[in-house]
Amino acid sequence: MRLSEDRISHLSRLIMTGIVDGGFVEPAQPPEKVYREIKRSVVAELETEVEVDAVVRRKIQSLSRKVPEGSAEWTVLYRKFMDEEMGRRKRL
Repeated sequence: MRLSEDRISHLSRLIMTGIVDGGFVEPAQPPEKVYREIKRSVVAELETEVEVDAVVRRKIQSLSRKVPEGSAEWTVLYRKFMDEEMGRRKRL
């Protein structure tokens, strides 16, 4: 899912506020630096999801039998391949 720059910024600020105000961490860096790192992490995760989505869709399309997108079988395969691919990338 693509998010606008404003939404990414808003989510990053909410995350920063939640972990700092919640007492989960006492940042050693200035708040602006912490915010930039959180935002960078959010953007990287979203980009990974877009890449994995493309890989999974190609994998489903390459099957010997055609599976119509939106069907129950397609949804099951999508989730299965998505979990496998995300698991592979988390190990790297």
